[in-house]
Amino acid sequence: MKSFRKELWFNVPSRRAFINITPQVDECLRESGVMEGLVLVNAMHITASVFINDDESGLHHDYEVWLEKLAPHEPVSQYRHNGYEDNADAHLKRQVMGREVVVAITDGKLDFGTWEQIFYGEFDGGRKKRVLVKIIGE
Repeated sequence: MKSFRKELWFNVPSRRAFINITPQVDECLRESGVMEGLVLVNAMHITASVFINDDESGLHHDYEVWLEKLAPHEPVSQYRHNGYEDNADAHLKRQVMGREVVVAITDGKLDFGTWEQIFYGEFDGGRKKRVLVKIIGE
């Protein structure tokens, strides 16, 4: 069995963003040489997320609005976690959107359903963060 590991790094200047990382994961898959197996993609920071959904701007806008209603950034005083940083809302948003995804690899390709893409969700930007891509298989 083959095993492949690579880190993708992001430094999003805005507080929040959704970035389609499917092309980078595809490139990792090509580098790995795995034809049948699994790929794990996970955010290695507690205020960022990896999730699968449609790459459609209306949906991304809806996520922004929905997440801000669930865990509004301000007033920052509403959260006990806030002290040194004002990112308690980012921790909550990450919890809702998820830490990682696993995708099957079939015939050397990501085995997606219709419209599925992999996204990096940033909820407390302005610093470098990483995403782990781990591929195992034959």
